Amino acid sequence: MRLSSVQLFQQGINGILDQQAKLSQTQQQLASGKRVLTPSDDPVAAVQALDISEDLELIDQYSRNGNFAEGQLALEESVLVNVGNVLQRIRELVVQANNATQSSEARSSIATEIEARLDELHAFSNTRDANGEYIFAGFQAETEPFSRQGNSFSYNGDDGQRFLQLSTSSQVSIRDSGFDVFVAIPSGNGTFDVEPDAANTGNSVVGATSVSGSFTPDDYTLSFIQALPTDPITYQVTDSTPAVIATGTYTEGDTITFAGASLQISGTPANGDSFDVTPSIKQDVFSSIQMIINDLENSGSTSAETAVVHNSMGQALNNLDQAIDHILEIRSDVGVRQSQVETQLNINQDFTLQLKETLSDIQDLDYAEAISRLNLQLTALQAAQQTYAKVQGLSLFNYIS
Repeated sequence: MRLSSVQLFQQGINGILDQQAKLSQTQQQLASGKRVLTPSDDPVAAVQALDISEDLELIDQYSRNGNFAEGQLALEESVLVNVGNVLQRIRELVVQANNATQSSEARSSIATEIEARLDELHAFSNTRDANGEYIFAGFQAETEPFSRQGNSFSYNGDDGQRFLQLSTSSQVSIRDSGFDVFVAIPSGNGTFDVEPDAANTGNSVVGATSVSGSFTPDDYTLSFIQALPTDPITYQVTDSTPAVIATGTYTEGDTITFAGASLQISGTPANGDSFDVTPSIKQDVFSSIQMIINDLENSGSTSAETAVVHNSMGQALNNLDQAIDHILEIRSDVGVRQSQVETQLNINQDFTLQLKETLSDIQDLDYAEAISRLNLQLTALQAAQQTYAKVQGLSLFNYIS
């Protein structure tokens, strides 16, 4: 078999180019720290690395969601703490106003401070986040949730809750609607409410109320009867039909029980005085506080007028206790969600670490092996170059003298 000079030269050049290509790839691997530079280097590893990289990007998005959720929930929790403090202060003022020694002027002064606290509460209900969105407006985040016209408040948001995905199988609500926080609060003791008749002329006052057994929801009327001043005071309870469901002789301080409701009554009712006992309704906290202000500003000094104040303040205390408990429940739920976010962020962080370790095993370079390979390739390139130089120098004319 004959080999021409051109073939010999070409084989030498090809050998040099092949060694240079191998050396160049090793140098790129050392520079990048990656074993797999192109899919052709290791197709299986390249596919695995791509899948893991996509998972890492997804987890990174989940982590960003979690960090944003932490900020939103921390803001809401802070606002709810302030709301609870305002409600607690209003309750203290109501207890103060309910003292029998207070004059109508003192009660009016207390109403002025409660009015200021109501303005503060209204401001908290319209809190915005760093993006300028109202946090208690539901999905209507660009709309001010609570507006005020005189003594009337209205909710302009909706019941929506914004959720963020924390993982493929976990999501969390980052906000509560203003309706759930400030509007959906049960009145009275949470089961039933007691309202004195506006025409009452006696000085009877409803004290503690409770549920004994199972309350039967209906509209009840507790009426007091004393035909003659020498007659004992009796009472009867009628339902909405109206049928008499309970009767008895009234003794001051006694607890009257019917249909699962228990009411402690003090004072002396006049003939025909009555109280309406109705199932609790959902009532916004602003209206409850505004009613307190109105009652204190219009308080009188007669025995009957003082009884009106005591009844209204007792009713107000029940409403405020419901509001405070409601805010605490919302805060507790926010705390649960904060814990959920923190736990999921830790899980995501651990999963990210595992994926990065797996990705490193797949595509990262073994520097010790690569450096040894680089030295061998350098030696092979030098040998190829020297061989080519010697072959290039071979010629028959060198031996003709």
